Amino acid sequence: MTLPSIAANAYQNAARLAGKGAALNTEVKDDALSPNFGDMVKSAVEGVVDQGKVADTKTVDMMNGKANVIDVVTAVSETEVALQTMVSVRDKVISAYEEIMRMSI
Repeated sequence: MTLPSIAANAYQNAARLAGKGAALNTEVKDDALSPNFGDMVKSAVEGVVDQGKVADTKTVDMMNGKANVIDVVTAVSETEVALQTMVSVRDKVISAYEEIMRMSI
């Protein structure tokens, strides 16, 4: 899974969530089509892991003389951006959790 596809999936899921939240009288149903935050996070993490594996494979191929340096640098940079994105999301989730815990009942 590439970074653009992760972003596209995230935008589609956000649009679906925004569409469901726009109408006040709609019910949230637990069916197979409704987005699940845990599944979204799981797929994003799997995408980052897959990108890391691609970068590792290209690095090994370069060491064996089968890959171009530019391809390796591009793959490593894409993995770095994806990892930084995941860290930012993690930080925001932790911040939101801490904010909820500070709320008075």
